[in-house]
Amino acid sequence: MQIVVNTRLLLKNKLDGIGWFTYQTLKRITQNNPEVHFVFLFDRNYDEEFIFSDNVTPMVLAPQARHPVLYHIWFQYSVKNLLNKMKPDLFFSPDGFICLGVSCKQLNVIHDINFFHHPQDLKWLTSKYYNRYFPKFAAGASRIATVSEYSKKDIAKNYKIDPAKIDVVYNGINSFFKPLSQEEKINTRKKIAGGKNYFVCVGSILPRKNILSLVKAFALFKKESGSDLKLIIAGRQFWGITIIFNDVKLNNLGTEVIFTGGLPDTELANVLGAATVLTFVPYYEGFGIPLIEAMQAEVPIITSNVTSLPEVAGDAAIYVDPLNIEEIKNAMLKIYKNEALQNELVEKGKKQKLNFSWEKSADLLWESMKRTIEG
Repeated sequence: MQIVVNTRLLLKNKLDGIGWFTYQTLKRITQNNPEVHFVFLFDRNYDEEFIFSDNVTPMVLAPQARHPVLYHIWFQYSVKNLLNKMKPDLFFSPDGFICLGVSCKQLNVIHDINFFHHPQDLKWLTSKYYNRYFPKFAAGASRIATVSEYSKKDIAKNYKIDPAKIDVVYNGINSFFKPLSQEEKINTRKKIAGGKNYFVCVGSILPRKNILSLVKAFALFKKESGSDLKLIIAGRQFWGITIIFNDVKLNNLGTEVIFTGGLPDTELANVLGAATVLTFVPYYEGFGIPLIEAMQAEVPIITSNVTSLPEVAGDAAIYVDPLNIEEIKNAMLKIYKNEALQNELVEKGKKQKLNFSWEKSADLLWESMKRTIEG
């Protein structure tokens, strides 16, 4: 059996949500199935770390696909021509893109369709490309995997796909997230927040992460509480950041809101683990990985009551309307001094996190691959 895989998002020290999903599931699948030959397709030089086992053959195809025009050339010409020559049993694409018009079976992972609901949240050309082609990718795939029941229903409804064609494969939790000792918490707070306690928001700074509403709510929290808690925003800055900086300045929060930028994995784990509360209030998520990372780190959670987030957080969070700044502020006021509530949410998180592991994810994804090949 031969399976060709799009691994263009396996980038050394630059793994994001989809990159981690790709890494953690494929590492297990390739090592657990030595009789299967996997061909990994990269769009640039790759790191040997990503060649997980002897049954993996890497290939580099041009051009580097980091722009809608280049996406199209890479998938619809370079990869498509290779698939037509190789005729593999399956082409697997963990970032949702497939090749249109090839004869082999194809399984893609469509993590969410935020761009369908909020096209303004992406750059204009990227939004146009996604909204034109992802309905075609969903229709053209032999099967689809996605990361939550919410996303499954969302894709089925809006792309008119039979739900029976869609498999749910939850994300897992990276092992470097863990509870910190009191000493580790104190040292991290000294390093990151001048020794103060803090709320933390983890994730790339994108419009749907709703950072502006969080900052506005935090400003109200500071005024009403008189607390010296800070707010840490831990994530890579993309676009739309200027308006957030302006709001921080407008509310005189210059030293109270700290932007760390992207952090190495172990440092990010420490910043999350030393937090008083995770405040993660996006208005759209296909899964919401920081929720389960916080559960693993034994940090209580405030999150949004929309999309997939209640499905993932279960009863281990305080829920808010992400568009209601007063509600976010009130949740912060409710929890910041309430150790009993914090401990209750942590205990519930310990149970809820048992629903998620990369071993479970890999097993479910492998079943989806086999179902696609045999279907």
